Amino acid sequence: MNKVELNSFTLKGLEDYMCSIGEQRYRGEQLFTYIHGNQGNDISGITVFSKTLRDKLHALGKISKMEIFNRFDSKLDNTKKYLFLLEDDNIIEGVIMEYEHGLSACISTQVGCRMGCAFCASTKEGLVRNLSSGEMANQIYTMEKDLDGRISNIVLMGSGEPLDNYENILSFLNIIHDEKGHNTSYRNVTLSTCGIVPKIYRLAQEEIPITLSISLHSPFDEIRRKIMPIGRKYSVEDIIKACKYYNDRTNRRITIEYTLMEGINDRQEDIHELVSLLRDMNCHINLIPLNPIKEFDRERPSHLSVSKFKKELTKANIPVTIRKEMGKDINAACGQLRRSYTGNMH
Repeated sequence: MNKVELNSFTLKGLEDYMCSIGEQRYRGEQLFTYIHGNQGNDISGITVFSKTLRDKLHALGKISKMEIFNRFDSKLDNTKKYLFLLEDDNIIEGVIMEYEHGLSACISTQVGCRMGCAFCASTKEGLVRNLSSGEMANQIYTMEKDLDGRISNIVLMGSGEPLDNYENILSFLNIIHDEKGHNTSYRNVTLSTCGIVPKIYRLAQEEIPITLSISLHSPFDEIRRKIMPIGRKYSVEDIIKACKYYNDRTNRRITIEYTLMEGINDRQEDIHELVSLLRDMNCHINLIPLNPIKEFDRERPSHLSVSKFKKELTKANIPVTIRKEMGKDINAACGQLRRSYTGNMH
């Protein structure tokens, strides 16, 4: 019999579950607080429960765990990259970045990814499986325990496409936001997607005020289709419409992720097209100089080229920042480190 993963339930889910096994509803809240408020991961440690109830939960369920497989500390800044070992021996990764406003965590939402973006290391072995909401939360708790600190900002931008794991993402957001759990403000959560348009509309209708970040990378469909297979399904126009709908429903500014690749998307016509696409949208562009990987034979543009791109967009009144590279010496870009391990294991 497969055991239920107790740490993947929302508060209401755990209350309903406790009723379904013949227990009082309030026991669900006690269990939720133990797991997500106190970050407990052992059923025998729930001392407010009788031994009979603990034994019953042991028989029916489990609190999934993960271990730190390895940790890499940047010598350039305080970035730390983690490889986590899951119960089924899969490896995922997470990153902690230290800013003036506190600790930000970038976490994975899937083991691998099936989106196939040409310049991304996370997707090269395809999708292995989705992560449960409990496994997403575990990344946060494991890093907090390791660093003895509190994570104030969460970015769903590690391995995987969050909107390809929609139900588990919703459950994770509910869990991490709950005041009896981690009590993270939705406004401190960013979700990055390559543009699964129907799910952007769905997410907008949830009216959860998280920041939506779109991996655009080219304003032209024919170029985007070559570097991002999702572009064959949804056009740039489809994505921009969905983003405007998200703006209207949540009143949140959209982030446009734009990885600059020399000779592909850093030309004058790219700037003009971006300006015409985005001038009426509440958004800002995050420019990312390409992190070269061996499977994608392109160079990062020169510092001069990146600055010029930014200057032109600013001149057209499009808010833009150049992403500060964190942990460059420890392969902190998503997918690179895990892949160097799993590639050697096969």
